[in-house]
Amino acid sequence: MKLKLNIDDVTEDFFSESRLLGITASVKNYQFCWQVNNHLAYNFRLNPEIEIQLKKKERSYFFPVYEHKVKNSFLSHYLYHNHFDGEYLLPEFRHMDFLWLMKGDYVDDDQCAQIIRTIKSMNGVQLITELTNEMIKNKSHLVF
Repeated sequence: MKLKLNIDDVTEDFFSESRLLGITASVKNYQFCWQVNNHLAYNFRLNPEIEIQLKKKERSYFFPVYEHKVKNSFLSHYLYHNHFDGEYLLPEFRHMDFLWLMKGDYVDDDQCAQIIRTIKSMNGVQLITELTNEMIKNKSHLVF
């Protein structure tokens, strides 16, 4: 008997109790992380172990992922860069430069709204919006 991994089940489990924000900003990824770290007192750092690699058209594309773990909590924040060399991690959101995933612990509406307000006030940020699971066609691209 051959066992087969059900990607849909893995994806649903990965996104349970999570929130995802889409951000459009005219700054480099390291500058954006630096601003977030300063405005929110976070400690986003590049985590090469969870970098996303997609293969399309016989080429490999690498999407860096920055991580911030909240002390004394299961909550972690992940910041994905949505484009690399002309390709997109989530092609349905080509206008989004960054994707911010909050998972591990429940993030309530007030906490999420506070993050959105802070990010909106940062230099170079043009748009920030919450993305629902129904809006995302390529959820499996975010799973690490």
